Amino acid sequence: MTNFKGKKAIITGGSRGLGKATALAFAKEGIDVAITGRNEAVLKETVAEIKALGVKATYAAFDVSDYDAVKPAIKSLIDTLDGIDILVNNAGIAAFGTLNDMPVDQWSQIIQTNVMGMYYVTKEVLPHLIDKNEGEIINVSSTAGLSGNATTSAYSASKFAVIGLSESLMKEVRKNNIRVCTLTPSTIVSDMSVDLGIANKDSEDSVLQPEDFAELIVAGLKLPRRAMLKSAALWSTNP
Repeated sequence: MTNFKGKKAIITGGSRGLGKATALAFAKEGIDVAITGRNEAVLKETVAEIKALGVKATYAAFDVSDYDAVKPAIKSLIDTLDGIDILVNNAGIAAFGTLNDMPVDQWSQIIQTNVMGMYYVTKEVLPHLIDKNEGEIINVSSTAGLSGNATTSAYSASKFAVIGLSESLMKEVRKNNIRVCTLTPSTIVSDMSVDLGIANKDSEDSVLQPEDFAELIVAGLKLPRRAMLKSAALWSTNP
């Protein structure tokens, strides 16, 4: 995909952090963007920033972990955009705690959001891409999905599952000219990582920034259609 003008993208968790950086990067390439999230006020602010770059932008406020909410919202976004070419499954939550200490409801919600949420959104978007016989799906996992650590059992389990689901989907839809890419970034200075205390907003020169992540996605999309970035791990140059 070398000509992005007029392409349509949906980015879940697109109002801030990695999702917002990706939405703005897409807009600069001429891609119309729909973003999702749970905070309508923040979504509206981000949509205004996207529109200022000269593309169509819209949003839907819903929780990806709720399939009954996902179905009408995704349909509405695709109708508003008048199509869909690119899906970025970025929405996710995290919390740390030992397997014994983390409440069952919290452990379950991480799986429900990070795994089932990705599945629900993809299930609603995929038929449109298959009908076009072309499309792009970018699924955001994490280095936590490559290696488990103490206190990350729920988050790592969810991100391991994202990789498995994504790789299976890639093999299912290659015949439909749909490229599926799985990204496994290390710590990026996002709102979530700052809230969790694992990143510092003042670490611009030493820690990955959301814009670095967005640049990788755009570079992958720019590959000729004969080539597909199956997976990519993004790391900081500073240990």
